[in-house]
Amino acid sequence: MEQQVLAWITQYGYLAIFSLLVLGIVGLPVPDETLLTFTGYLVYQGHLSLTLALLSGFAGSVCGITLSYILGRTFGLTLIHRYGRYLHIRQHHVEKAHAWFQKAGHWSLTFGYYIPGVRHFTAYAAGMSCLEYPPFALFAYSGAALWVSSFIGLGYLLGERWKSVEENIHQYMLGATIAIVILALGYLVWRKWFRAKRT
Repeated sequence: MEQQVLAWITQYGYLAIFSLLVLGIVGLPVPDETLLTFTGYLVYQGHLSLTLALLSGFAGSVCGITLSYILGRTFGLTLIHRYGRYLHIRQHHVEKAHAWFQKAGHWSLTFGYYIPGVRHFTAYAAGMSCLEYPPFALFAYSGAALWVSSFIGLGYLLGERWKSVEENIHQYMLGATIAIVILALGYLVWRKWFRAKRT
């Protein structure tokens, strides 16, 4: 799959970058980080324009995450109302999810791009929790700009070494994800203990 994706980018350029990122963000098995890093490498070689590569990557990411949000908002609540009782999901659970997104969850839309599996889920969850479009767009699109710029820039800066470094990216991201989860759990435990001590 990876070799086919790289061949499409080499052959179709910006159109392939845009289309593959739309599909990848929605949840299809597209190696997004490899795609972007290779795009940066092609910019380094002079085969692609940096500006157009960034714009096509950003547009693909935005369209993909917006489509996920719309699907979550359109079909997610319908599925919950129809089948939620079998999973013990009630309306107050949806309201709690909405409150969480309003309070802190929107940051997962920004930085979830960097966590394997998360960027495919956050937009659906935001749509299902009925998060309003303006805050969704602000945080999700900012994250898209950061993520696309980071990996295209990485491929450009690495040049001929992009492949050897890219092979380890997933390991680094997995390690960072585990560290973030541990820190988040530690914070929740500390907050619960602190509140219990105050009461």
